[in-house]
Amino acid sequence: MNLLIIEDEPRAARQLENLLNESGLNFNVLEIIDSVEDAISWFKINKNPDLIFMDIQLADGLSFEIFQHIEVESPIIFTTAFDQYAIQAFKVNSIDYLLKPIQREDLDAALTKFNKTNSSSTIQPAILKQLLDSMQEPQYRSGILVKEGSGFVQIKISEILYAYSENSITFGVTHHKRFIIDETIDQLYSSLNHSQFYKINRGQIVSKSSVEKLNAHFNHRVKLLVTNPRDQEFIVSRQKTSDFKQWLNS
Repeated sequence: MNLLIIEDEPRAARQLENLLNESGLNFNVLEIIDSVEDAISWFKINKNPDLIFMDIQLADGLSFEIFQHIEVESPIIFTTAFDQYAIQAFKVNSIDYLLKPIQREDLDAALTKFNKTNSSSTIQPAILKQLLDSMQEPQYRSGILVKEGSGFVQIKISEILYAYSENSITFGVTHHKRFIIDETIDQLYSSLNHSQFYKINRGQIVSKSSVEKLNAHFNHRVKLLVTNPRDQEFIVSRQKTSDFKQWLNS
């Protein structure tokens, strides 16, 4: 059986492969893809695999965006760390969904379901539009509770200039302080208003109000001058440069 894994976390991809090996399934992983852009390119030149494991939140956006460009005819098992996304994924007729960290018994149940149905699950345009529309109206958080000394303080989201990941720790920065956020960059970004915050690469989020200047950088990338940079460099990834400029200009 030929499998395609669309997953932007290497550790999660390895864990999935290990669980598949333990399941006794006779399979061949064709590719591990970590972005919407690369997935679209892959489908344009390759045949549909027998089964796809697809993370919902990828390095450059939501995997549902793939279906706006490509007709995917393979059965799909969605994976996600966020319950709300899992529920929405289930509504687009996926074979099944798995919550991270994936458990062996849940994977076995999903594979059993796949073996029984063994049919393709093409994403219907009307269902996709409904899904994407619903995801454009999330409930955004207004503050973050962070530890300070022996207690906790609330940081207003409107005060955050940017956030970044360093050594697997997420930091937030305001005009006056830096603080630790007990979430991954992806978890934090999913709860923010994307009209005000932009994930410029895998490890950095900037607020629109923090961006002071854009400078051309090599390989068609953009380097940002932001408020209170604290020795951080802010480079917009090449595939996001055009979209970032539009976002900043909106």
